[in-house]
Amino acid sequence: MAFPQAFPAAAAVLPFPGRQAALRLALSPPHLAGTEIEALRATLESGWLAPAGPAPVAFEAALGRTTGFAASLATTSGTAALHLGYRVLGVQPEDEVWAPALTFVATVAPAVQMGAVPRFLDVTPDGWGMDPALLAEELAAAARRGRLPRVVVPVDLYGQCCDLDAIIAACDRWGVPVMCDSAAAMGAQQRGGRHAGRGARLAVFSFNGNKIITAGGGGALASDDPALIARARHLAGQAREAWPHYEHETTGYAYGISSVLAAIGLAQLPALEARVLRRRAIFATYAEALADLPGLGFIAEPAWGRANRWLTVLRVDPAGFGADREHLRRALDAAGVESRPAWKPLHLQPAFRDAPQTGGGVAAALFETGLCLPSGSGMAPADQDRVIQVVRHHARR
Repeated sequence: MAFPQAFPAAAAVLPFPGRQAALRLALSPPHLAGTEIEALRATLESGWLAPAGPAPVAFEAALGRTTGFAASLATTSGTAALHLGYRVLGVQPEDEVWAPALTFVATVAPAVQMGAVPRFLDVTPDGWGMDPALLAEELAAAARRGRLPRVVVPVDLYGQCCDLDAIIAACDRWGVPVMCDSAAAMGAQQRGGRHAGRGARLAVFSFNGNKIITAGGGGALASDDPALIARARHLAGQAREAWPHYEHETTGYAYGISSVLAAIGLAQLPALEARVLRRRAIFATYAEALADLPGLGFIAEPAWGRANRWLTVLRVDPAGFGADREHLRRALDAAGVESRPAWKPLHLQPAFRDAPQTGGGVAAALFETGLCLPSGSGMAPADQDRVIQVVRHHARR
């Protein structure tokens, strides 16, 4: 098989009316380490393509070394890992699953598809993660109602760790397990230098094409309880029992990662720390270059953690800046720069119009004012300067 010498550039050439064609700057394009082709060649030559063989095993071992978790399972996607997590934690129809309002739909979608009821809690105005104090109040109220959640699922939003210790402490009082959605948080750190997600019963990671470490797809479920991962692994392999024939006591899924994706992820992982440092530098450049403009702000990083700054998210106050979030997004788009509003809170999504919620005003305000800026670790300084100049041009004069 012939292999290409290089992958095409992540940015595509797109025409814009009234100007020469320009390279469109993507929000978070894949960043290749340079060793992926060799890893793919070795995998293909080995004859292993299915979710079996040495590549998935090696990838899971590397994930353990990187995150510190005792056991991990590489999956077809982060969403698949969440689904398996809900299964092994015993989620049943009509159970409540609690999550922050400000997150991507995949955080709760598998549980909803299993018949569970999501409840959305507001986030903190500084770190944008699930509010631990609000959670503690709601758990106490739920205990009085006799309807505690089956699982609480905080999120490490945009690569910044939630206050996981406080969340776990609130849940431990009532015996409620925590599964941390750390899909975008590879390389992020929390208290004590622990990797994102450590301390929760389960943690979930994603290796989608836009993530800081990408396999072009894929995800992982990790835990310090090997028995939970063993159960998830059984379900991920169609729940086949150990018989010569196909024997099934329950139904499972085809959720094991392919050798091809595992090989790519394995080639990417050694670059993780460099990627984190580069994205943090990109954030710092944005913050410094825009510091003098009124009406702009960024997510605050707590002293006890280190965000991987997967995406830099700018907050735009129209009264101070002179233009709103959407005006700035359109201006960037016209300049060939992709940007995107912050997550639309799940309690405002039509799919969850009937779901119970607590608060939501902070999450709604962050959606109205938040704008994700290009943050790819392969972004050239000149490209970042393009973004900065557009933002500065539209500030109040």
